[in-house]
Amino acid sequence: MSSVVNKGLPASSAPHTAPDTAPDTTPAAPHRGASSLGALTLAALGVVFGDIGTSPLYAFKEAFTGPHGMPASPENVLATLSALLWALLIIVSIKYVLIVLKHDNDGEGGVLALTALAHRLADDPSRHARRSALVVGAGVFAAALFYGDAIITPAISVLSAVEGISVATPHLEHMIVPVTIGIIIALFAIQKKGTGSVGRLFGPVTVLWFVCLAVMGVRSIVQTPAVLQALSPLHALRFAVDHPGTAFVLLSAVFLAMTGGEALYADMGHFGRRAVRLGWYGLVFPSLVINYFGQGALVLRDASAAANPFYLLVPEPMLLPLVVLATAATVIASQATISGAYSMTLQASQMGYLPRVRVLHTSDHEQGQIYVPSVNWLMLLAVIALVLSFKSSGALAAAYGIAVSGTMIITTLLMGIVVWLGVRTWRRTTLAALAGFLLLEFGFFASNLTKLGEGGWFPLTLGCLIFVALTTWKKGSALVAQQRRRIDIPMADFVSGPAPDVHHVPGSAVYLTSDPAIVPSALFHNLKHYKVMHDVTVFLHVLNEDVPRVPDARRLDVAQLMDGVWQISVRFGFREEPDIPRALALLDVADLHGTARPELQPMATTFFVARSTVVDGPGALSPWRSGLYAWMTRQAESAATYYRLPANQVVELGTQVML
Repeated sequence: MSSVVNKGLPASSAPHTAPDTAPDTTPAAPHRGASSLGALTLAALGVVFGDIGTSPLYAFKEAFTGPHGMPASPENVLATLSALLWALLIIVSIKYVLIVLKHDNDGEGGVLALTALAHRLADDPSRHARRSALVVGAGVFAAALFYGDAIITPAISVLSAVEGISVATPHLEHMIVPVTIGIIIALFAIQKKGTGSVGRLFGPVTVLWFVCLAVMGVRSIVQTPAVLQALSPLHALRFAVDHPGTAFVLLSAVFLAMTGGEALYADMGHFGRRAVRLGWYGLVFPSLVINYFGQGALVLRDASAAANPFYLLVPEPMLLPLVVLATAATVIASQATISGAYSMTLQASQMGYLPRVRVLHTSDHEQGQIYVPSVNWLMLLAVIALVLSFKSSGALAAAYGIAVSGTMIITTLLMGIVVWLGVRTWRRTTLAALAGFLLLEFGFFASNLTKLGEGGWFPLTLGCLIFVALTTWKKGSALVAQQRRRIDIPMADFVSGPAPDVHHVPGSAVYLTSDPAIVPSALFHNLKHYKVMHDVTVFLHVLNEDVPRVPDARRLDVAQLMDGVWQISVRFGFREEPDIPRALALLDVADLHGTARPELQPMATTFFVARSTVVDGPGALSPWRSGLYAWMTRQAESAATYYRLPANQVVELGTQVML
């Protein structure tokens, strides 16, 4: 069986993998292939920036509408624009794109990858266990909050675009929710084609979207150039001094312009930091700022336009085409957090916080481009439920900011640990900048808390539930491993000791093992209960390569441990579906350079897998958490299915554990 990839966790804290488990077989380090920077940037535009790129649909409007809306006076408009500009510049352009993207973990981004990096750089966890636990706990909670963001984004993005129908043709307002659900179903249905293919499909549309944003903004700014006064941060600062209460509430609307920042970091593993930076500085950031200022210029000319300044920027004949383009753009916006959720799930599984999940790699060149079917369909159901519950983007806006702002705060804290422990140049300057970011983000988080009763409870509740599930799996797996270690036998002792005094039976037995240095527990139980060994016994270990495919000539490593006992390592590339029977068939034809090999007759070979069953009883976990762990265990894909073992040749030897 494969071993867990720990994304940089130190050995002392790496999750122990019991021999009956078969964790996801994805290598840790993304493989950068021959994709050109231009092609990657185009694909990144279609995946990474969709979320933050569609914020103009609702962010500026939210400052002047809803229960906390301000009057659309010139002073308020200029203050809002000034705050939007400098928040984007400080939090996204400097913090995320300039600083945070520099600190990947083997090419992967996202708060869990950053957590593993901070954990690895920290002092010896055995001497600082409490601090280490706080670092990991904070990162896992931020990851749980990110899932809330990933579910809300498709709902609010598509809803906000389709609501343009009511501006163009008010009598079709009743169609907004059904059309939104149809679009969301189509979006999740195409995910199996992979983020690279989706990105190439969406990339040109996104480029057109950002160009249109800029053109719309320029047309309006030219008519009211006075709006450019908001380029100065003094407008925002003066407003905060003169109207501190209103400015505090305004922060929650301003924050909506930055909600794609965390997804931007989480998606870095799909395309790399260079492509993300080129797309942001070269097209996305200028287009967003120009459009926001265009909306502000429109409201300066006509205060009533604050009701929907984005759609009112364009002439009426162009309104329906813009609704279509905006809908396409918001579908793309959803892609950013969907892809981020895939990456987060893979990292959680590799770090031992989720059971084994089926992960499909969708590119021969970019290992970070993945598709997780189970996450895809669960998210679809959750997004549809959210649309049916809230029914409008305005209602969802209240729920949107809390999860993202909380995640941003934790990211900044973790980044501070990484910089303090792992950076030698510009350390003090960077830490001072991070302190400033943290102060701003606490303000955003506090402002968003004012919307707790209007929908903000949803992402917090969902985040807490996911956090409980993640930590339950981690704790339960550690307890199972602890029980197994009591009976583990080192392979060296087994080989050097006297041969087991048991009866030998004809045929071959293959024992899947996650650690070639330990005798599989399935063999231990076989000897204990049946007191027999097969004439040919094979301990099989799966290795995962960071190449798309492994040639058959490199597939197998074979070593004879003792008479009739062999150890075989099987290599698979990240684009290959692991097929153990096919790999073992190569024993008959592979050139092993004169090495002896076992004779495995296909119909006389039995595959042994150990499986644990959780039972009630006094244990370290409460009964309800023990039940949750047992349920999660049942959801994990079985080793037999994952490795395509023939069903009529698999024997599962179960053990009962009390957690």
